[in-house]
Amino acid sequence: MSATILDGNRTAAEIRAEVAEEIRTLSAAGLKPGLAVLLVGNNPASEIYVRGKVKSSEELGIYSEKHTPPTSSSTEELLQLVHDLNRRDEIDGILVQLPLPPQIDSKRVLTAVDPAKDVDGFHPMNVGLLSTQRPALVPCTPAGIMEILKRANIPVAGQEAVVVGRSDIVGKPTAMLLINGNATVTVCHSKTRDLPGVCRRADILVAALGRAGMITPAYVKPGATVIDVGTNQITTRADFDKFFQGNDQREQIFRRKGSTLIGDVDPEVAQVAGAITPVPGGVGPLTIVMLMANTVRAMKLRRASRKAELSRA
Repeated sequence: MSATILDGNRTAAEIRAEVAEEIRTLSAAGLKPGLAVLLVGNNPASEIYVRGKVKSSEELGIYSEKHTPPTSSSTEELLQLVHDLNRRDEIDGILVQLPLPPQIDSKRVLTAVDPAKDVDGFHPMNVGLLSTQRPALVPCTPAGIMEILKRANIPVAGQEAVVVGRSDIVGKPTAMLLINGNATVTVCHSKTRDLPGVCRRADILVAALGRAGMITPAYVKPGATVIDVGTNQITTRADFDKFFQGNDQREQIFRRKGSTLIGDVDPEVAQVAGAITPVPGGVGPLTIVMLMANTVRAMKLRRASRKAELSRA
C-alpha cells in the first residue's frame, strides 16, 4: 500500500487564496503591504528564487521592490541599505536573499533588519518570541510544514516527532513549532547515534539534512508521516538508476534536462509511510506563499503595535 501524497501545490493554492482575500480587505481600507528584497550579485539560483518572490508579490497586490547591489558591495554598504528600508513606513517586510558574497558579514546584515520587518523570521528576537510562544514572524519553510500537517488533518499533539537536521533556517524552528504544537520532539544531526533507530520512533519524521535519498525505508515506522524538505539534483545515470529506475515519467525529465530533483527521502519510503510530501511539489511551493503571508502578518503586527503605543501615550 502506497502512502497518501501530501500535495504542497494544492495547500499553497489554498493559502494563496486566503492571503489574496486579506490583501483585498486591507486594500479596501487604503492599506497595501510592502516587501523589499535584497539580492546581492549574480547568483543564478538566487535570481530564480527572487524572481518568483517578486512575481508572487505583484500578483497578490503586494507592493514590491528589488534592490540589486553589486557583488563587490561591503558589509557597511549593505547595512546602510537595510537601515534605509527599516525607516520607510511603506515597507513592511525586508528579505535578504542568501547566500551573500563571502566578504559580507551575513549575521550583521540579518540582525540589522528591524525584527518587525523580518519576514524570513531569522532575527534572534523573532527566534526568541517563537521559543516563548509569543506572536512573531516565523521562518517560511517551517511555517509551511505546519500548514501541510494542519490542512491534512495530521495530529501533532501527543505525537512523537523526529527532525533530522538542526539548521537555524529549517531544523530548529520546525522543532520549536512542533514542541509548541505539543509533540514530543527529538532533533537529530551528524553526531546522533543509531539514526535509523531514532527515526523509526517517529510518528512525524521531518528530513531536512540536504543529502539525496538518505532516509530509506529502514528509517521509517510503518504508517508514519514523512515531510521531505530536501531539494537535491540527480545528474548522473548511476544515481538516477539507484533511485528512479523504471520510473518512466522521471526518465523523460532526466533525458530532457540531464537532471532531476530528489529530496532527502528515498522514493521507496512511499511504500512504508502513511503520508509523504513529494519532491518536487511538496514543501517547496509553501515557502514563497508563506513569505507572502508573513508580509501581510508583519503589516498587521506593526500597525497593532503602533496603535497600542498611541493608546498608551
